[in-house]
Amino acid sequence: MALKIAKTALSMALVGGLLGGIAQAYEAGNWLFRIGAYGVFPESDNMTNVLGTGATLDADNGYTLGFNFTYMVTPNIGIELLAALPFKHDITLSGAGTVAETDQLPPTLTVQYHFMPENTIRPYVGLGLNYTTFFNTDTKGALAGANLELDDSWGVAGQLGVDIDVAPNWFVNADLRYIGISTDATLNGVGIGTVDINPWVLGLTVGTRF
Repeated sequence: MALKIAKTALSMALVGGLLGGIAQAYEAGNWLFRIGAYGVFPESDNMTNVLGTGATLDADNGYTLGFNFTYMVTPNIGIELLAALPFKHDITLSGAGTVAETDQLPPTLTVQYHFMPENTIRPYVGLGLNYTTFFNTDTKGALAGANLELDDSWGVAGQLGVDIDVAPNWFVNADLRYIGISTDATLNGVGIGTVDINPWVLGLTVGTRF
């Protein structure tokens, strides 16, 4: 529901920005703050051939409220820190259904290049470093009572985004990231392999500059 509302708001703001022609150029020293809906969409078959059984382990999609701060070093170069409330993922084992759930936080530091900082519509690209920590991992179903642990992960993150002005010092934003997230999984103290999550992350937000 949050994503549907954000998509509608983004579409309306895009039309308003195009018609209104409100341009607020970025300048060195500006701070940008964005807040809105984020979705994490992991790749399929996060772990294959679990313990030699041929089974696959998968983490499902997660959604939450996210926010970020960007400091504009120059009108074109920005440094962004992404944060969010915890994402929750169900973990399924083929043939056994849901066997666990976990929370994760993926703070990401990104260096961005903004192509047209003086325009109403300002696309940008980014490259950064992600740290993901997993916690509150609980087992259920076929693994109920077992101890499943997921190690923290470091990985590279790529980003495509766009800011669209809708009022003086206010804009809407859409950004898409690909984040390398791989975590070593341990079940009852025995390593069972690496879980490759490697998600696409979509954000639809409202922002301001100050």
